[in-house]
Amino acid sequence: MNIVVLDGFTLNPGDLSWKDLETLGKVSIFDRTREEQIIERAQEAQIVLTNKTPLTAKTLSKLPALKYIGVLATGYNIVDFKAAKELGITVTNVPGYSTGSVAQLVFALLLELCNQVQLHSDSVRQGEWTQCIDFCYTKSPLIELQGKTLGIIGFGQTGKQVAAIARAFGMNVIAATRSNKVSPGYEYIKLTGMSELFEQSDAISLHCPQTAETQGLINSGNLERMKRSAFLINTARGGLVVEQDLADALNNGHIAGAGVDVLSTEPPQSDNPLLTASNCIITPHIAWATKEARARLLNIAIQNIAGYLENKPVNVIQ
Repeated sequence: MNIVVLDGFTLNPGDLSWKDLETLGKVSIFDRTREEQIIERAQEAQIVLTNKTPLTAKTLSKLPALKYIGVLATGYNIVDFKAAKELGITVTNVPGYSTGSVAQLVFALLLELCNQVQLHSDSVRQGEWTQCIDFCYTKSPLIELQGKTLGIIGFGQTGKQVAAIARAFGMNVIAATRSNKVSPGYEYIKLTGMSELFEQSDAISLHCPQTAETQGLINSGNLERMKRSAFLINTARGGLVVEQDLADALNNGHIAGAGVDVLSTEPPQSDNPLLTASNCIITPHIAWATKEARARLLNIAIQNIAGYLENKPVNVIQ
């Protein structure tokens, strides 16, 4: 069984082991693969693993040996899975591997907006505390989360984890979800319509998939509904946000700040308006990338392949 990993570096930059994958077949691992290199590298592969290297219908039609695609992520829009299905190619993904890590970054971003830890640490290192006549000082208003309202858009595994952490902080939690149902154990959450969520939230965290319905959800109209003191957190998908609209809202003081881990184009173009927007924290798509989460991702991806080889496929994209 020939197995090709098209873009393994972000999953395993050297701190994990590929040895369990290598027990399943002959493995070729590439750190990165440009689109024009796919056919040459995967020509004889029965199994291909990809994270962000796109597998289009045109490319798939030129890989006659291919029988299985393992997406090294939860989102699978990188693969034309309808074309794959027509060609008899099984496609799997890796759900749920990074729930804890993503929820953790949500609050890392939110707490940085509330407490401005880096700003205050930098000021101390620059000597401001040693020269201060008082025992303490603040460089920005400090905000307490207790009693504030967190609005969650999308209430899957990560949304639920974020809700549980918010409750531990003493926050009120409201949510907008397609199912319009609250899972057992989350009865403390109030379901609202989208307009009410934008109007009532002190912070909004996005956890919905990017679909035709949610593309550009964060736009000028919805941003205008938000409180001027509110924060926006996006660890979901960059396309949920109209980036110019968000930059304008931040620069004009219509909302207080934003923390984003994803952008519409990654890596971003140098003229992306959020790169220079006021009080906008941007991290380079790292929510998923703790060592623990990456280890789970790799293990589940290997289990997916093993299940396929045993004619017991799991996590198949329908």
